[in-house]
Amino acid sequence: MTAATHSPLFPQVPDSADAVLEGLDPEQREVATALHGPVCVLAGAGTGKTRAITHRIAYGVRAGVLQPSSVLAVTFTNRAAGEMRGRLRQLGAHGVQARTFHSAALRQLQYFWPKAIGGSMPRIVDRKVQIVADAAAACRLRLDRGELRDVTAEIEWAKVTQTVPADYAPAAAKAGREAPRDPAEIARIYSLYEDLKRDRAVIDFEDVLLLTVGILQDRQDVAEQVRAQYQHFVVDEYQDVSPLQQRLLELWLGDRDNLCVVGDASQTIYSFTGATPDHLLDFRVRHPGATVVKLVRDYRSTPQVVHLANGLLAQARGRAADHRLELVSQRPAGPEPVFTEYTDEPAEAEGAARRIRDLLDAGVPAAEIAVLFRTNAQSETYEQALADAGVPYQLRGAERFFDRPEVRKAGVALRAASRFGGNDALLDDVVDLPSQVRAVLSGEGWTPQPPAGSGAVRERWESLAALVNLAQDFAAARPGATLADLVAELDERANAQHAPTVQGVTLASLHSAKGLEWDAVFLVGIAEGMMPITYARTDEQIEEERRLLYVGVTRARERLFLSWALSRSPGGRPSRRPSRFLDGLRRGSSAPGAGRGGAGGAGGVERGQARAVGAAEAAAPRRVRRTPARCRVCGRTLTDAGEMKLMRCEDCPSDMDEGLYERLRDWRAEQARRSGQPAYCVFTDRTLIAIAEAVPEDERELVRIPGVGARKLNRYGADVLALCAGRDLGADAADAADEAGGETSGH
Repeated sequence: MTAATHSPLFPQVPDSADAVLEGLDPEQREVATALHGPVCVLAGAGTGKTRAITHRIAYGVRAGVLQPSSVLAVTFTNRAAGEMRGRLRQLGAHGVQARTFHSAALRQLQYFWPKAIGGSMPRIVDRKVQIVADAAAACRLRLDRGELRDVTAEIEWAKVTQTVPADYAPAAAKAGREAPRDPAEIARIYSLYEDLKRDRAVIDFEDVLLLTVGILQDRQDVAEQVRAQYQHFVVDEYQDVSPLQQRLLELWLGDRDNLCVVGDASQTIYSFTGATPDHLLDFRVRHPGATVVKLVRDYRSTPQVVHLANGLLAQARGRAADHRLELVSQRPAGPEPVFTEYTDEPAEAEGAARRIRDLLDAGVPAAEIAVLFRTNAQSETYEQALADAGVPYQLRGAERFFDRPEVRKAGVALRAASRFGGNDALLDDVVDLPSQVRAVLSGEGWTPQPPAGSGAVRERWESLAALVNLAQDFAAARPGATLADLVAELDERANAQHAPTVQGVTLASLHSAKGLEWDAVFLVGIAEGMMPITYARTDEQIEEERRLLYVGVTRARERLFLSWALSRSPGGRPSRRPSRFLDGLRRGSSAPGAGRGGAGGAGGVERGQARAVGAAEAAAPRRVRRTPARCRVCGRTLTDAGEMKLMRCEDCPSDMDEGLYERLRDWRAEQARRSGQPAYCVFTDRTLIAIAEAVPEDERELVRIPGVGARKLNRYGADVLALCAGRDLGADAADAADEAGGETSGH
């Protein structure tokens, strides 16, 4: 079988539709020929998912079933979209759109803005950090560089999960997020950030999706024009979609079901950005007639690597584990994975460097070797070890250790302390070198205990902690060394690593390694506290750490090395233990209780068919076919968004309850005052008019009114229904208090 992920593309364009199918395995061929209706492809690592879906599109185009201009293929990175376009061209499928979600949405937004909004589209800000900083300053909050990055990430998460500022705090708590600041402060910054963007007439990256969703929801004519253009949709890496991207996809689709999604729940490692595998796992619930194809033939890795990857997931728990795929290697046998225990971290780095040197001497290209670690702060030890061994390297997805802003700033502070330390009150009561360094770096944000949670603040602390550890090691190796000696040592290390490097061994974090592969992979620091990371506490967070290690394992084609250190520094107490994820997988360790995983299993095809509906499916939300909105007075079809909210033509007579409308306006003003947000964020004027015209009697009638929705129903429904029933909210509150008091006195 032709290798799926590590092979040259076809040298010539296939001369027919049938020729496009040549070289595909049976399951890939099922994907390529399933051109109608919803299709879900569950594709394990290295099983050729991109090959399968590009051949599906090309076969459909070459067979005349799909019009190239009617196909939209979306993925998550420009690199992946570019690769998909290149493959489609070589298969003779010219004219197919392959884009990221943001790129596709931006094109539509630019095209429809004059028609739907009017005027010129606002400028998209390249970096939102400055506006976040201005919003924080307006709140009289001072954020350092790391906190700014983390708060910005929280705002991005809120927007892709469609969380408004007023709902941020409860939403973050429900999601188990470790907020970098008090959630109420972040909500205030978020709210002001949105105000500043409006004042400056700019939008951000997430707004591109939000505004496109808004236009498609409010303008039926625009939605119909988009749906007329695109008839078939393909979504790669579907396990990584956010709720906002899923909503956009649903609006693109409308009532149709010509959708093909591809993903692997076992490779969900970006939940902190809002990604969720639920849309992939629930696909058959939303689309009962879907064809499901499982790709499990692994063309990337040897049976030995695949066996370890399968064993890792066999111990997993949780929903994603229930749908795991049992990979079957299609490659010849290779060497067994190597597990190595070292006394300390420098010894671990030196051991990896020696092995890499041996591989290079044996003819393995440096570009086919990678060292993968959990956090970017771990890179410095390996940068130094490879430099000492004369091995060229390149960092991916991270700055060199000595180029990081916090490290450069710490170096300046240490240099100043080495020259003028006699005038520094911080150094009055410290004598040894490590204590001096801790005292100086405490002014830069280092603390004895790491901060809670992940993100930029944690990464910044880890960089400073690496300098503290370096000082301890330096003092142990050179008793009597001064702060000036340490600064000279840091300068030497920085200069050595600033030397130009050719294409070499890749140093990368596990997150940035997603989608890549090498002949030889070194997974380092696989010890408790680093894998899983210390701040992973919940079962869901622990399982995501396991999936992260799984992604690391499946990057290796032939050789895999896993290592850990018993202590941080030479001579340290050997208190560490190998990661729990390796229990039962390495020689001499016992296996924990097996996880529940097993519903995924072997490859194959499941056809959608009529069948008895279980209780879980019966309770699940189903896609509702939309019917044209019609005026409830004259019956004319409505297309204007404002008229659709009122459910009547603008010119048709209104039967609004004027008194109820005024009570709703007063109530809305009070809600806006309490939440610190504009009144229209509670309900728009048109929604209040629609409520006052309909006068709903229960939640079912209220939620049918455009502009209410489930979230606002949960938050405001009781108040609105009370007002519609003519009850006084103040009296209701007093009655409730009296009842509570009576119950208390009765005890």
